[in-house]
Amino acid sequence: MTGTVLLVRHGETTWNRDGRIQGWADSSLTDRGREQARALGSHLAAEYDLDRLVASDLQRTRETAALLDEAGVGPDPAFERAWRERDFGDWQGLTRAAIAERHPEYDPDGSLLAVASVPGGESLDAFEERVLDGWDRLVGEVADGGTVAVVTHGGPIRAVLAAVSGRDLAAVAPEFSPANCGLTAIRCETEPAVLRRDVTNHLSL
Repeated sequence: MTGTVLLVRHGETTWNRDGRIQGWADSSLTDRGREQARALGSHLAAEYDLDRLVASDLQRTRETAALLDEAGVGPDPAFERAWRERDFGDWQGLTRAAIAERHPEYDPDGSLLAVASVPGGESLDAFEERVLDGWDRLVGEVADGGTVAVVTHGGPIRAVLAAVSGRDLAAVAPEFSPANCGLTAIRCETEPAVLRRDVTNHLSL
């Protein structure tokens, strides 16, 4: 079986703009985020024949998926909890600097995703297991020659990339943070291969 999975991060939100940690908390897309989603939608509609569209069930991914639909992307999205961002518990709504003040063990210049446990939230292991269960189900359902797009978050994208490359998520997480409406493409074969990682050329159109 050979198919393609496109992983895309949602558009910019008010909390992204303000540097606040979102996790499972909801914040709306900014005007810039809506423009990003429309540009991504136009790119997907022009360049790919999608068999399926899957999205996290959080507000920001639902908004992004709706804007992709307006731009001509089909079919209708299926919303799945597996593709949510990590639950950052007590840290949600805080900036990295505020977290470091309350928890001196946290390095504000490091990756929050790489932290093993979060007060009141989801452990790194539990998060990774949830996302990779969703990934395995998705790959098992990709039709031969088909293309599926997933509207998700920065954490799940890095979790999948770590699994596909056979690396530890805690090591991959600090290397980069996926851009809002960046596009990652993975070819699904016996040995999956990353075709593109966090491409953003379509956002400058």
